[in-house]
Amino acid sequence: MLQQGWCIGLTGGIGSGKSTAGRFFAECGGTVIEADAISHQLTAAGGAAIAAIRKQLGDSFVLPDGSLDRQRTREHIFQTPHAKQTLEHILHPLIRHAMLENASAAQEQGQRLIVMDIPLLAESPQWKPLLDCICVVDCDESTQIKRVMQRNGLTSDQVQQIMHNQASRSERLACADMVLRNDTQDLMNLRQQVTSVCQQLGL
Repeated sequence: MLQQGWCIGLTGGIGSGKSTAGRFFAECGGTVIEADAISHQLTAAGGAAIAAIRKQLGDSFVLPDGSLDRQRTREHIFQTPHAKQTLEHILHPLIRHAMLENASAAQEQGQRLIVMDIPLLAESPQWKPLLDCICVVDCDESTQIKRVMQRNGLTSDQVQQIMHNQASRSERLACADMVLRNDTQDLMNLRQQVTSVCQQLGL
């Protein structure tokens, strides 16, 4: 939470348009801190999470250049639930620490709107006390599937498997203080909703 201003948690299922909404918040002057971007930094060559991943999961999950083998890891965690938990136990505290450090730095620079882009926010109750409100980007599940199939070249079954490993739509909506509807291809509509949120917050 910020002493002066707002710290918003932004989340949404795969294909919901969460990243696009984050870009619109940035256009409104907010500082957007992305959990996924930090995760990639932590698992790049020389990243802070690599040693623990090598120790917990094994050398075969680290590429010769010293970065995480993302494809092998993705396939493994879909097949082995405890591997997913192991990876999360390594990454989540590091991601949280880095995001809070970045937020603190932005606040010191006078930023009045910080947006924490957290895909697994609904699954991570420890975040809620640190946020002023939670904003969920929402759309029909059929729209999510269609978008991800077109964007990533996946099959419907593959997309549904990814969605199965995320919080359900109802679980995300249950934790929402505000909802941005994004069922259409009209990005102007989503932009207007984000602008409206910023106006409501007095920004």
